[in-house]
Amino acid sequence: QVQLVESGGGLVQPGESLRLSCAASGIIFRIHKMGWYRQAPGKERELVADIISGSNTNYADSVKGRFTISRDNAKNTIYLQMNNLKPEDTAVYYCAANPISTTRYYWGQGTQVTVSS
Repeated sequence: QVQLVESGGGLVQPGESLRLSCAASGIIFRIHKMGWYRQAPGKERELVADIISGSNTNYADSVKGRFTISRDNAKNTIYLQMNNLKPEDTAVYYCAANPISTTRYYWGQGTQVTVSS
C-alpha cells in the first residue's frame, strides 16, 4: 500500500520560511520522480517543483529562487524548503510520486500553508 505523508505546513507571515517533508512508503522510492504540487481555493492544482535526482529538478517560475526541492533516498523522503514566502503561496501542498516513464501518480493527503500578516 502506497503512503505519502506530508508534514511541516502552517501559518507564517510574509517573508518567513517553512520546510515541508513527505515520507513515502510502499514504493521503490529511487525509481520515482517526486514532486510538490499546490492548490489554492478556486484554482487548479499546479506543479511547484519536482525532482528525479539531486541535479535533475524542475520549478514553477513563480517559486524559482525561493523554493528548493531535495530528496533523501535513504529515508524515502523529499523536502521543500520555502523561503521568502508570499501571500500568493497560500495553498494546500500535496506530495506526489510518479514512477519514471509512466503516467501513474500517487498523492499524499496534503498540508495547508497559509501566508498572512
